[in-house]
Amino acid sequence: MVIWGRNAVLEALKAGKDIEKILVAHDTSFPKKIGQIAKLKGIKIQRTSRRRIEELAKTKKTQGVLAILSPVNYYPESDLFRDTIENDSFFLVADHITDPQNLGNIIRTCEVLGGKGILIPKDRSSPINEVVVKTSAGAVFHIKVSKVTNLVRALKDFRDMGGWIISLEKGGRDIREVEMITPCAIVVGSEGEGISKKIIEISDMVVTIPMKGKVGSLNVGSACAIALWEIVRRKL
Repeated sequence: MVIWGRNAVLEALKAGKDIEKILVAHDTSFPKKIGQIAKLKGIKIQRTSRRRIEELAKTKKTQGVLAILSPVNYYPESDLFRDTIENDSFFLVADHITDPQNLGNIIRTCEVLGGKGILIPKDRSSPINEVVVKTSAGAVFHIKVSKVTNLVRALKDFRDMGGWIISLEKGGRDIREVEMITPCAIVVGSEGEGISKKIIEISDMVVTIPMKGKVGSLNVGSACAIALWEIVRRKL
């Protein structure tokens, strides 16, 4: 969902709506009040062409300002952590996955297999948009979605609450030979960069899916499904 016009975007900010990001045209003056509130709320403002804004709004009456609203309500990460621990369950951590189809796929797998939610970073991550909703087959509406500024800090908080951090990455222990302890956070990374080094360093364990083929890698959605099934299979 998008809204446009300076007053409309300003009022959405004041009302506390979940906004993915705000676009401001290069050829318009920067809306200072919008900028101030967005900064306080940690909402990204991106400069772009007026043509791009008008394409998204499907109108030329935008005043050069547009906001992309999230189709879901975000939960505080503490709610996600508490729900996971109280139910001895798991949640996913999407470490800078920018492809909305990949994000939608792993959300769908998480919900189908009983996960409590997904933790995503505010920057360098796909927004929860219509592609994510469609690819997840609506599963995104049935789990807790939390967005944080710093994944490492949030995961440390989860561990302090009694949770485990398990990263799915190359070079780790064979996933078939380790005890998948719950409650836990399962971290998956982007196909290009993988999981960030700082998250690997704080992980309680790094697990790897053994492969015998010549390709040597899996789509993040497929790898995520295998890892989550290992947790569910053992609990069952």
